Amino acid sequence: MAHSARRDAPELPDFSLLKRLARDQLIYLLEQLPGKKDLFIEADLMSPLDRIANVTMLKQHDVDKLYKVENTPIFSTCDQICFLIRPRIQTVKWIADTVNADKAAGKFRKYKIIFTPQKFYACETVLEEQGIYGDVSTDEWAFYLLPLDDDIISLELPEFFRDNFLEGDQRWVTTGGSALHLLHSLFGPFSKVYGIGRCAKMVYESWREQVEESEQKAQKSEIGNVFLIDRDVDFVTPLCSQVVYEGLVDDIFRIKCGCVEFGPDVTTADKSMKVMLNSQDKVFSEIRNEHFSNVFGFLSQKARNLQTAYDRRGMDIKQMRTFVSEELKGLKQEHRLLSLHIGASESMMKKKTKQDFQELLKTEHSLLEGFDIRECITYIEEHINRQVSMIDSLRLLCLLSLTENGLLPKDYRSLKTQYLQSYGIEHLLTFANLRQLGLLVEQQPGDALTAMESKVGKLVNDKTAEKLTGAFSSLAKKSNFRALSKKLALVPKTGEEYDLRVPRDMAYVFSGAYIPLSCKLIEQVLERDGWTGLEEVTRMLNGNEFVVTASHSGADARFKTDSQRIILVMFLGGCSYSEISALRFLGREKGYKFIVLTTAIINSARLMEAMLDNHV
Repeated sequence: MAHSARRDAPELPDFSLLKRLARDQLIYLLEQLPGKKDLFIEADLMSPLDRIANVTMLKQHDVDKLYKVENTPIFSTCDQICFLIRPRIQTVKWIADTVNADKAAGKFRKYKIIFTPQKFYACETVLEEQGIYGDVSTDEWAFYLLPLDDDIISLELPEFFRDNFLEGDQRWVTTGGSALHLLHSLFGPFSKVYGIGRCAKMVYESWREQVEESEQKAQKSEIGNVFLIDRDVDFVTPLCSQVVYEGLVDDIFRIKCGCVEFGPDVTTADKSMKVMLNSQDKVFSEIRNEHFSNVFGFLSQKARNLQTAYDRRGMDIKQMRTFVSEELKGLKQEHRLLSLHIGASESMMKKKTKQDFQELLKTEHSLLEGFDIRECITYIEEHINRQVSMIDSLRLLCLLSLTENGLLPKDYRSLKTQYLQSYGIEHLLTFANLRQLGLLVEQQPGDALTAMESKVGKLVNDKTAEKLTGAFSSLAKKSNFRALSKKLALVPKTGEEYDLRVPRDMAYVFSGAYIPLSCKLIEQVLERDGWTGLEEVTRMLNGNEFVVTASHSGADARFKTDSQRIILVMFLGGCSYSEISALRFLGREKGYKFIVLTTAIINSARLMEAMLDNHV
């Protein structure tokens, strides 16, 4: 069932060290405020903190009570208060109001603000403006990286995408550089860095500055190569419906910090249950990357095997004692996990095998292949008018726009009007956001520039071509998906039978209909050891590609050491579980091991929610 890895695949580094470092630093910071204290934690830090330090550990270091930051007056009786927050101005203003309210009421306490992963000058300015700069002490908890599994590390910064790509706020670039620097200092040095995207270039430069400022100690490299990629290089992939098991679980139940909450319909008990989803779960590790159509067959076979393992008739007393003391506990745990995943699969089956879902997949595949576009538009209109799902309707509109390089003006106006009538006029701002990012645009006369650009590029030198490309892309952000799809063979030939039980390429993560563009780029660059031969592709992706070989790297390119076959892929703006599954498949095929470092785990719903503007 689970694909067998190549025997020569290298071992991954042990990232538990990252957790220990974060835990030790947090303890040190808490001890800077000696004595009993109450700890106020920002809501979206609670899950990451739970993976690093549990309540018992916090209590051991004089934390009396834990509260969630809720932007309402506090009712703590403790003389010392500690705030653990993200560097957000709104939260800092709430802290300032809290301190000023205490002062007005004649309460005098000690206050400490711990910003994570770093504090920004803007936050300190707010403290000064509110007149409490001298009343609070501030510190940084450099909690950059949370290992979610053996091969997934997250910065847990979902706001990175909106802040950087939509708002143009580059404050998280240094954070990305610092995260890379931490991995480089612990598991480097890196031999080669490949990258594509404006943000990728800035993160690389931030990391290089930090490397030059710090002392370099000689050590055995555990990660050889790094690939940095901006999310806006490939918007199509995260907008597609996920059909690998882990992706489906995320789409339906929402995986948060590597943990999922299954409701009573899955657990067959009265209450919900939180379950960690990682490689420690032996059942999950075998099905996580599988196409959903294969999962039930595997689970039923696993149930039969487990039944056989329990059936120990004919054992003598000694064998029985050994079985009870050594094997029974493991079998019970496996049985519990198996029943949970069967419950989750049944629940997903009810939702995803309906006629509606099959129609949805058919429409997506037609959009990716460029067939029956008028029928697809009719389906999307029906989806909007029936008010099936606000987020899904928006996602399909974006997928249509990206795959068709924008909508015809009459289609754009008609679909936009229908959407606003169905879901509310306040989404005008959402449409403005989508237009700004190039996710949902109407075709302009300037869209015919693509062919002209490539001709211009051949007539003038690269530098001038780059400037012209930049000027053209500022007129209208074009996806060029159809041309890219043809050039990189992203859509397998139709008519060919695709066996999802024995996948032949990364397209299996989308039922054989589409190879993720982001993963195909990574495959091509690694094959070519750079961007040579991909000039036309990079031009269609608005450039900003680079490759840098470290000066210390003297290894013969023909001989790949273990560390050089371990590749760290950093997604700036988030990545989906489908992309992670595709990279795992690629690694098994080529003898690589991929480590995914992402600013956050995203899916189509999270991407669309980041675009909504009704919360502003």
